[in-house]
Amino acid sequence: MTARVFLAATGQNRGKTTTSLGLIAAIRERGLALGFLKPVGQRYLVVEGTRADEDAVLMKEVYRLPDALNDMSPVTLPRRFTTDFILGRVTDDLEAQVRHAYDRVAHDKDLVVIEGTGHAGVGAVVGLSNARAAAMLDAPVIIVSEGGVGRPIDEIVLNRALFASHGVTVLGAVVNKVDVVSHPQLPEVLRRGLAQHGIDLLGCIPYSEFLANPSLELIATHLDGELLSGRAEPGRTIGHVAIGAMQSEHAVEHLEDRTLLITPGDREDLLRAALEANAEAVGLPLVSGIVLTGGYRPSDGLLATLRSEDMFAYLVPTDTYRTAQAVDEILVKTHATDREKIATIIDLVGGALDVDGLLERLGSRAPRT
Repeated sequence: MTARVFLAATGQNRGKTTTSLGLIAAIRERGLALGFLKPVGQRYLVVEGTRADEDAVLMKEVYRLPDALNDMSPVTLPRRFTTDFILGRVTDDLEAQVRHAYDRVAHDKDLVVIEGTGHAGVGAVVGLSNARAAAMLDAPVIIVSEGGVGRPIDEIVLNRALFASHGVTVLGAVVNKVDVVSHPQLPEVLRRGLAQHGIDLLGCIPYSEFLANPSLELIATHLDGELLSGRAEPGRTIGHVAIGAMQSEHAVEHLEDRTLLITPGDREDLLRAALEANAEAVGLPLVSGIVLTGGYRPSDGLLATLRSEDMFAYLVPTDTYRTAQAVDEILVKTHATDREKIATIIDLVGGALDVDGLLERLGSRAPRT
């Protein structure tokens, strides 16, 4: 019998995709034949005429999984789907679609990773909550939450209750974005706190500023502005954000590897200082890109220099404070082109989870022969 595990979360953007990417890599490294299933997808793409959840597309592209996308993502919820379902306009047997897709994905596999959507109750409106899907597929659950102490424990306990009401076994919890550098005691605090509710802490994934930051492509996509020079590359992630609101000699001290500099477009002293810092840098450039605020265009001479250096320079009409706030609010999702991010995820998750112990509990310890 094919082993299976259901990755749930306590809400959106808690780290479920990150955990899936890292866990799948670790399982494949152990020689196991693996499948991926996203029973219900809310955010989807259309690939060669097939509507599929974006995480199913991501896993297929990154790991070159052999299964068809419409099996990996059997049910997607386009606009108005829930309204049509409630009003009886949708007559498809959604549960049957998920069961049959799972059977096809699980064929000749050692293990299937099943990824939920949002918290345990998401999908209940169409009769396919995460709890219902896990019960239907007889899959034990790992609950993923986000850093902190009180909130993750409260959320994990709440979600465990809904899974338990459907007769689903919860193997334990993974807490993502844990600042173990500043608070090295947090994993032990979380372990003890969850243990008081009979829940095992399976691992803490360390917080990574790099993973939390957007790519240059996302900067250009989410900010209303004009690309003056350079390229909005999807795989080029910024490392840090620096606000250029001080004298240039002081601002340079705040530049680190792959900094996104946000500064008024008329601060030519800062712009020239950034270019000089890159010229003197060894290895990665200190400044990956510049967002020019206030609608101020640099002089023709400086713009020509920016272009000759292929520096990403993006002009926006908003002031520096509002622009920095908008950058901070960008929702960062992992894409197949984010190779460095994916490598970082694989390393962090692989180091945070006892994958061999987990596989043993799932009854899948060795590859097929």
